[in-house]
Amino acid sequence: MSGQGVSGAAVVRGAEAVRRFFAPALPPARVAWLRRVVYPFVWLDVLWIVTDPIPHGDVPPSLYRGLLVRDLLHLPVPSHDYVRWLLGVILVSSAVAATGRLPRLAGWVCAVGMLDWVSNAFAYSKVDHDHFALVVALFVLPTAGRASTREVDERTERAGWALRMVQVGAVCIYALSAWAKMRFGGWGWANGATLIWALTRRPNGIGPWVGSHPALTHALQWVVLVAEFCSPVLLWLRGRALYAGLLFWAGFHLSTYVMLKIHFLPLVVCLLAFLPLERLRRPRAPAATPRRAGSERPRATSGAPSSAR
Repeated sequence: MSGQGVSGAAVVRGAEAVRRFFAPALPPARVAWLRRVVYPFVWLDVLWIVTDPIPHGDVPPSLYRGLLVRDLLHLPVPSHDYVRWLLGVILVSSAVAATGRLPRLAGWVCAVGMLDWVSNAFAYSKVDHDHFALVVALFVLPTAGRASTREVDERTERAGWALRMVQVGAVCIYALSAWAKMRFGGWGWANGATLIWALTRRPNGIGPWVGSHPALTHALQWVVLVAEFCSPVLLWLRGRALYAGLLFWAGFHLSTYVMLKIHFLPLVVCLLAFLPLERLRRPRAPAATPRRAGSERPRATSGAPSSAR
């Protein structure tokens, strides 16, 4: 009986630890700030970054190769009118969700619309993995319900779960990227000429100089591969260690843009879920109560020094 009791208590403690990890109590204000970044970014994404769905509505349907998610959800083959209506729905729903109004309804409409939009864009060519975290964020942020930037001191597991899922989605991009390298290139990928080929194909900035040093490119490839495999550690880091990890990935994305003109903006936006965004606005301290006219000053007690003149 005692053994069963100990094992039962261990199971309970383990379940509680898992619950605290996946749904930590975090301020709703962080969710509110993240929404103010993610939903406006949707406009940037559909109007500047992923614009392929509009011309896809005018190409022959025979070129369409629906992704598995589109088949499972029975999403239609893009057409001229459909993609334009879809764009309008995404823009309107994201604008409403950004204001904090109808966070669930507008948020989920935007999430489904963006899933349709990006899966449309990737149904004709390669799949850009940097959008995975963004789509995850759009689906989990509505679960937090209403959230205000003033809710700094409150802690809810609902807000924590949404933020944790965004973090997991961002980390999965790095870890699965490393796994893909191993799946298709093996450990020899790090000693190959992938980076040299990319720098030769897209010469920008200091890229040609870096590409002319094979030893340096090999070292950089090993650094990236190890960092991608170790990226899940971000979920456990705190304080300066966490900031150092995020700074590393920010530098990595900046370098890829400078040398290759390749950006990962949807992923970078989702990395904000790791930061204490609630500190952007601290509640004001209550103003001192004005002294009423005619109120007496407190008298100094005997033996206390008199006020300075």
